[in-house]
This record gives sequence, structure tokens and C-alpha cells, in this order.
Amino acid sequence: MEKMMNVQALLELLERRDLHALRAALLEENEVDIAEFLEELPQDKIVVVFRALPKEMAAEVFSNLEADTQQVIIQSATDQEVSAIVEELYVDDAVDMLEELPANVVKRVLKAARPDTRKLINQFLNYPDNSVGSIMTAEFTDLKQSMTVSQAIAHIRRTGENSESVYTCYVTDAGRRLEGVLTIKELLLAQDEQLIADLMETDVITAETTEDQEEAVARMMKYDFISLPVVDKEGRLVGIVTVDDVMDVMEEEATEDFEKMAAMAPSEKPYLKTSVLSLAKHRILWLLVLMISGMITGGILGQYEAAFAAMPLLVTFIPMLTDTGGNAGSQSSTLVIRGMAVGEIQLKDFAKVFWKELRVSMLVGVVLSAVNFVRLIITYPGNYMVALTVALALFVTVMLAKTVGGVLPMAAKLCHADPAIMAAPLITTIVDAISLVVYFRIACTLLPI
Repeated sequence: MEKMMNVQALLELLERRDLHALRAALLEENEVDIAEFLEELPQDKIVVVFRALPKEMAAEVFSNLEADTQQVIIQSATDQEVSAIVEELYVDDAVDMLEELPANVVKRVLKAARPDTRKLINQFLNYPDNSVGSIMTAEFTDLKQSMTVSQAIAHIRRTGENSESVYTCYVTDAGRRLEGVLTIKELLLAQDEQLIADLMETDVITAETTEDQEEAVARMMKYDFISLPVVDKEGRLVGIVTVDDVMDVMEEEATEDFEKMAAMAPSEKPYLKTSVLSLAKHRILWLLVLMISGMITGGILGQYEAAFAAMPLLVTFIPMLTDTGGNAGSQSSTLVIRGMAVGEIQLKDFAKVFWKELRVSMLVGVVLSAVNFVRLIITYPGNYMVALTVALALFVTVMLAKTVGGVLPMAAKLCHADPAIMAAPLITTIVDAISLVVYFRIACTLLPI
């Protein structure tokens, strides 16, 4: 059961400036809850509460704050306080912070850090965006083959406090090349005199520093790892990716895909902290593209004005055709995009996806067309050819929509674009144009217009 934070009591202590009692009360709370509490305070109060925290807790709270709040604290802190924050943070958290801060603040933070910390942070900052190197941490537990189990456990006790994860240990040689891996469980269950060389698993699954972070996340999910070793091109162990990193990447990528699927440019800030101007800027470009492409539909309708005049009844079926086609295409594109995101569908499966969506579309198209044919016969008695025209157009529209919706995301991937852009809005626009052309071609062939 989730423990509720007594926010009102903390606010009262803050108003009374009883910092000793405030510090004692905060020690009873979770670091994440404290970070949420700080986010709700005015800027001048944030710094007061943060300074009341013990050094170790302060760093953990700081890593859970939004970039804007981190900047407020850093700008109000002394160089000594900034140095203490940076040194207590895990390297990946420090890098995440610096990537969000303005250049002048970054310069001050790096200046306050120790030379070795500064060098390590700069190394991480030089990795490409969205690469494994940009999300890994350098704090891990390493062992040597020559160690006995008792020596390894003693080593972990001495150094484990500074490691982000001690559940999986990595065996390296004198040149830091990765040789094996074993878990704490295996160490605890082994005999004290056994050698690490006899216990470790030598077939180690790794990621490279320049590899795309999504591929590393997929690998961790596939093998159910709680951490993944990261090596450079020479096979030297330089860091690990942990579960919390994976969750952050998954949330980031899912959010980005949702925004692209809704025809918006991705935003890095939370909705409530994003300005109106920024939100409008992220949306307007795609809306302009879709609006202009929607003019194609109007152009198609303009070419068939004579058909409207000869048989106005045809116009009443256009919304049903375009909506059904758009919905059918969106269903297929959503499933394929999701399959590609989780690694179920690869580019080599193009033919399989095409063939499956074609068969699905034929089954769905037959059912929808039959239902519409019967409905139209009942609603418009005697207009058998109109009913047949609408039913045939609907069948062809659904078949094309599902096929197009299934293969376009894969085509985008083939062109090194994000498959998520081939989602509902774009698919609907394409299918609308196709369905209208099909509809009026069939109508002109079957009906006296």
C-alpha cells in the first residue's frame, strides 16, 4: 500500500522555519516523494528545503527533479554545494542533468566538479544522442578471475556503496576487457574457496557504446536482464545500462511515438511545463502538411461534379467510405508499428505482413460490404446498382486501406524514417484520396452518369 506524504505538515514546518524538524520529517519520506513536494513549492522555498536535506539524500532527490528545478537549485547554490551534488550523483544522472541545462550553467557545474569526474562526464557527453553510451552509468561492480568467492564478497562490501547496481558482477582483466559475468546469488551460494574463474559465465551478451539505445533496451527485455554491460570497440567494459535507464528510455520512446502518431513534433518537456507557443509550434507543421494534402481530396471531388449532379445520392455515402477506410488503415498501421517497436516484426517480414493484411482486409471487406448492401437495399428500395456500387467501393477501399496501412510503416523504416509517422492522420489522408477515386470510378462504370 502506498504511503501518503503529509504535505500539509511539511508546509507548516516550512512556514515556521523549523528546519531541524523539517529535516527530521523529510528523513522519513521517499526521495521521489520529496522531489514531487519540491516541484510544487515556490522557487525561494525550493532552495530552503533542499538545503535541509542530508548530502546523500539530497543527491538522490536532485536526480528526480525536473530540469527547471535543478537549474533553480544550482543557480542558488555555492560552488562547494554544486560540487557536492555532482560528486554524489551517478554519472548517468549527472549527464542527464547537464543535457537539459543552459550552457552557462553546465560550464559552472563542470568547473565545480573534480577533474576526474569532469573528464568522465565530458566523455559521456560526447556520445551520440540516443546511443547506449549516453544512458549508461560508469558505476558498476567488477571482479577478477583470480579472486576467490570470499575475496569477491569482501571487494563488493568495500566498493559496492559507489556502484549503482551490485546484483550482477562483471569480470575484467588488467586491461578492463570483459571476460565474464556472474550474479550475487551465485556468489552467495558458492563455497568461499571457489574461484571466480570457475563460476563466471563467459558467453556475455553486451551492447556497444555507439549502439542505438532502443536496441539495447530490446535486448534487455528479451533476456530479462536487470543490467547490461556496455563495451567499447576494443571490448573494454566502460559502463552498464540498468533497469531504471531502460524504463526511462521506454517512456521517452513511447511518448515520442504517441506524439508522432498524432501528427505532432515530439516535445521533451512535460505538457504543463510547455509553453503555448511551443505546443503550437510542435503541432502546426504537421497540420499544415495534412491540410495541404487534404486539398487533394477536394481536387478529386471537383473532377466528379458531373456525377454529383447526375446522382446526388452518391454524395451521402462519401463520409462512410472515407471514415471506414481511414479506420481500417489505422488499425493495420497501429498493429504493425507496435510490432516493429517491440521487435516482433522485421523488414524481412515485409511479404508476410503484406500477405496477412491482404487476407484480413478481404475478410473484413466482405463482411462490411455485405452489411452495407443489405442496409442500402432496405433504405433505398429499387436502387440495386447504387447499393452494389457502394458495396464494391467499400470492399476495395477496405482492402487497399488495410494493405497500405500495413506496409507503409515498413516502407518508412526502409527509408530510415520513424514508422510512427505513418500513423492514423497520414494513413487517413492517403486512404481518403484513394477511396474517392475508387468510388467514383466504380460509379461511373456501373451507373448511368
